[in-house]
Amino acid sequence: MAHHGPALAPPVDLNRLLEAGLCREPAAPALQDLTHAISWADLECQAEQLARAYRRLGLQRGDRLASLIPNRVELIVHYLAGLRSGLVLTPLNYRYVPPEIDHALTVSGAAALVFHGERLADVQASTVAGRLPLGCLRIDDPTGFEDLLAAAPAGGDAPPWPALAADDPSFIYFTSGRTGRPKGVTHSRASFAAVLTSLIQATELRAGEEVLAGSSLAHIASCALFLAALAAGASAAIASRIDAPTVETLLRRHRPAVLLMLPAALFELLRDEKLLPTDLRSVRLCISGGDKVPHQLQEEFRRAAGFGIDECFGMSEVGYATLAPPSGPNRIGSVGRLCPGFSASLRDEDGTEVGTGVEGRLWIQAPSQMVGYWDNPQATADTIQQGWVDTGDEMRIDADGYFWFCGRRKQIIVHDSSNICPQEVEEALAEHPAVDLVAVIGIQDPVHGENVRAYVTLRPDQPAPSDAELIAFARARVGYKAPEEIRVLPELPLTPVGKTDRLALRQLAADALHAP
Repeated sequence: MAHHGPALAPPVDLNRLLEAGLCREPAAPALQDLTHAISWADLECQAEQLARAYRRLGLQRGDRLASLIPNRVELIVHYLAGLRSGLVLTPLNYRYVPPEIDHALTVSGAAALVFHGERLADVQASTVAGRLPLGCLRIDDPTGFEDLLAAAPAGGDAPPWPALAADDPSFIYFTSGRTGRPKGVTHSRASFAAVLTSLIQATELRAGEEVLAGSSLAHIASCALFLAALAAGASAAIASRIDAPTVETLLRRHRPAVLLMLPAALFELLRDEKLLPTDLRSVRLCISGGDKVPHQLQEEFRRAAGFGIDECFGMSEVGYATLAPPSGPNRIGSVGRLCPGFSASLRDEDGTEVGTGVEGRLWIQAPSQMVGYWDNPQATADTIQQGWVDTGDEMRIDADGYFWFCGRRKQIIVHDSSNICPQEVEEALAEHPAVDLVAVIGIQDPVHGENVRAYVTLRPDQPAPSDAELIAFARARVGYKAPEEIRVLPELPLTPVGKTDRLALRQLAADALHAP
């Protein structure tokens, strides 16, 4: 049987995202980072000015406008300007190098690129950026969009804003590329409005609150949280750097109610000696996901904040799909319940729905799901089937509607015909006091099919354990699923979005196998 989340409220209006804040207190801060703040009234004015400048520069409804901008107030101004003028916003991961920039610009067919001056060398090294129809538009600190606005041709008012349809594309987010070259996840105005509406309901955002996202605004998780906050009349604090000192400063200065961070960044924050006991006192909801939230991280956060991390499940393709309701119980280890507007089906390999407590592949249906991958109909057809998004993730659901992550189908390790979820093994090893971070992959073996190998980083304040000690520690917790091999690294490779890069680990294993 299919499972259903709460009903979705009427969708927010992407043309009027600032209305709640403007009506409530226009002079109050709407956005702030470490160096400056901007009021609701000024944010409205700047977004309108930039939208008109984009039009005078030749950008038209439906043009893809790529951005290579770090976490700044200006990036949110850019998003607001693009949404109200019918552009297709195409954020690029700020860690992209020239070949990745070229791929994204080529796939999206971008008309122009807005970039920060500190990335000038990479933009100049790009073979595509210099050939964009409307060129590259530079911004800098602290002048922001001043030069861009000055470069827009003078004249009267820009042409009237176009009538925008619900099925017009609004955002192209590029996937992390863990299963191939990044694909352009395309959201229509209707699907993106549903992403924001569902998130407002799921997080119970209220006007006058403040949110803080310690992750990249080029990705849907933080981008959607910030725009949802603005739509709800809540303000947002922007972490210009994703490190403990920056986040600590923002926590103390702005006292946010909602905090979003990836597990690795949360670990760094909690283990920073300068974190004060009062720093997390204002937070009522801490959201994390992307990778499985380790048990050790949950324990450390609970000691620091007095409550657990609210683990979520989401994808660029659908937005936030599950989250434990803040006003209800948070079952540690679960990824929560379905968010408003979502339906889910758990199926076996034959496509038959499985019952409560049984692992199955997660299929999702929601008004917030993407319209497809930009200019990639085959990938779209592979992912969206009969209106359902095949997530490729294994889940089970309990009797109260809480979902429990059981692993990604493509990451499952098959050892002696038994399926092993790498996240379960990672959880076990992460409980060892000397282990800092851990990632587990399968290594091909002619006898067993695959062996379990764990890559770990160690905490400098603890005695270094032997491989045998770590293996025995894991075996006491997960039995036969324990790793046969341990490899200690100075640091784990991460994807551009800050998740463990298992493809890089597999390449590391392959390189070691073929080394002379």
